[in-house]
Amino acid sequence: MRMMVFFDLPVITRAERRAYTLFRRFLLNDGYDMIQYSIYGRILNGSDAEEKHMKRLLANLPPEGSVRMLTVTEKQFASMKMLVGLPLFQEKKVNAAQIALF
Repeated sequence: MRMMVFFDLPVITRAERRAYTLFRRFLLNDGYDMIQYSIYGRILNGSDAEEKHMKRLLANLPPEGSVRMLTVTEKQFASMKMLVGLPLFQEKKVNAAQIALF
């Protein structure tokens, strides 16, 4: 499974920029990879991990802005089409059988 986090946060005031930075750092430190600007994703090992990371995400939400979360299966994620640009290093094709989660 993959957990995708989409966010649009205000960055006008100093406090808003700080909240954005703290939220982005939380995502990176919690194992999320940047897929596009303001779209981060991470691999999950089942619904228990989804629940755990959802609670962690809720505990670290910024006070303002829009944050959304979507969980998709590996098959759904792999069917995503890249229309323009090149895949990132983290997006290199990996067979589902090759994924080892610890």
